[in-house]
Amino acid sequence: PGCSDPLYRRCARVSMGTVFQIPWTLLGENWMEELSSRGYMTTAMALTDESYPIDAPELREIDKLAIIMGSEGDGLRDETVAACDYTVKIPMFHDVDSLNVA
Repeated sequence: PGCSDPLYRRCARVSMGTVFQIPWTLLGENWMEELSSRGYMTTAMALTDESYPIDAPELREIDKLAIIMGSEGDGLRDETVAACDYTVKIPMFHDVDSLNVA
């Protein structure tokens, strides 16, 4: 699996510069442990029967919440979703079935 470099000029262009306006980070292989050690709860963006809507009140009460996003086509691996504290979905309408994270 590969990933997108958010600072790649095409990514910056198609995001209309948003990459410079929102907080994000790139972590190494032990990213889950690193987030946990810094006091973050994690939520996977995935469509499951247990997914919370993105505006769920339970999530708004969490001070430090890291949102884990996968690729547009494949999404996150099952083991990544299972390792997160929560699973969240963004409602889609009008037969839209994916969201481009990059």
